[in-house]
Amino acid sequence: MNKINWNFNNTYYNLPSAFRENVKPTPVKKPKLVLFNKDLSSDLNLDFSKVSDKELSELFSGNSLPEGSNSIAQAYAGHQFGHFTMLGDGRAVLIGEHLSKDNKRYDIQFKGSGKTAFSRNGDGRAALGPMLREYIISEAMNGLKIPTTRSLAVVKTGENVIRESYLPGAILTRIASSHIRVGTFQYIAARQKNNELEILLNYVIDRHYPDIKNSKNKATELLTIVMKKQINLVVNWMRVGFIHGVMNTDNMSISGETIDYGPCAFMDEYDPKTVFSSIDQTGRYAYCNQPIITKWNLSRFAECLIPLIDENQDKAIKIATKIVDTFEKVYEDKWLDMMRDKLGLIGVDDKDKLLILDLLTWMHQKKADYTNTFCHLMNIKIKKDKSYEDQDFQNWKKRWNERLKINSNSPEKYFKLMKTVNPLVIPRNHKVEEALKAAEKMDLKPLTHLLKILKEPYTEQNDIFDYQTPSLLDRKYQTFCGT
Repeated sequence: MNKINWNFNNTYYNLPSAFRENVKPTPVKKPKLVLFNKDLSSDLNLDFSKVSDKELSELFSGNSLPEGSNSIAQAYAGHQFGHFTMLGDGRAVLIGEHLSKDNKRYDIQFKGSGKTAFSRNGDGRAALGPMLREYIISEAMNGLKIPTTRSLAVVKTGENVIRESYLPGAILTRIASSHIRVGTFQYIAARQKNNELEILLNYVIDRHYPDIKNSKNKATELLTIVMKKQINLVVNWMRVGFIHGVMNTDNMSISGETIDYGPCAFMDEYDPKTVFSSIDQTGRYAYCNQPIITKWNLSRFAECLIPLIDENQDKAIKIATKIVDTFEKVYEDKWLDMMRDKLGLIGVDDKDKLLILDLLTWMHQKKADYTNTFCHLMNIKIKKDKSYEDQDFQNWKKRWNERLKINSNSPEKYFKLMKTVNPLVIPRNHKVEEALKAAEKMDLKPLTHLLKILKEPYTEQNDIFDYQTPSLLDRKYQTFCGT
């Protein structure tokens, strides 16, 4: 496997044993390559040109591990729907950290690779459909220029997994800048060994945020920078109508990447309370709640850092609280700037917030499509929708056009700005389902075509009309975790 140019440097493996379990992937019977991401392999400086599909299947199933890898399951905890649980990689193994030519570090993880010490009652396996869904959505997010884990390959295992029925098994190869989560800190903090907590703090700073290595208070600096990263991430989710679906603390990455594409989906009809996840019965992780939950998760992160902020616990709590309490102001400012960009508004005007909220209120009342409304404002040809002939909308457009004229704005400027942040195409739920159903019968044409279109979501492409049109069935659409 040296011909592939693997360059493993496994720093997480060298942390204390409490952080992990040494475990190898469980071999599978008949691995078969389904999808392989050539563009991503090139970004990683990995050369698979001399490797057969059979060898790729053996590699990405975990049957044959590359030289230099150290296969582990990571330990972490998490608040799942508000309830604290000790967790860990129950169906995934990290085979190591690969360094690219430009010295960027990437986790290589196999998801669905068998049981670990953290599997509890699970089988450690994954079904083909959810692994293909993660591949599609994570690559779509990358095309949308939103920080995300990536997908390198999907392999069928040749074995079935038992869920509500028998389903074909699969393993996804996930690439991330790391898999360290808020839940990782929660797991170590729960052990009440401050030396281990300090080791984790220093490790994360060395790996992700070396600029704050010499700070007087590294814990508060890390809390501040992770909060900024998460605000930027969630503002981006809100920008494109993405609903993560399961924002537990174990699914919040310290690096600021979107991680764990379970029951996620994109909103068509604008409704702030949109929920797609079958397990989110109360709407805890609804579209409109994503910023609130982000702050809640960051508060849990802050709690973990209390012993490292100050020896005086009361003082440490006050310092952490002060940082987390800035969340709303920072988030609102970032969100307003994002919405100004979506509407092509240059500079700041006191009436901007009202203009934005009036549009969103109209969209909600008229059940307008979120993505296509901004396409309409950019004069992009979409399916005819009589909603845009509505008098209230026309009156709003007059106000918008007046606002566009200030601060030396011009059509050239505002259309250019709008086209950088408003996707013309998103992974429409019905198109994703079509692709998944065909793929389960090993017809990959719909899936590969969908991936090709989602790679350039801000570009006007030929023959994408069908991919821009929402399905009427989406009002009852549900997604599932796949475990």
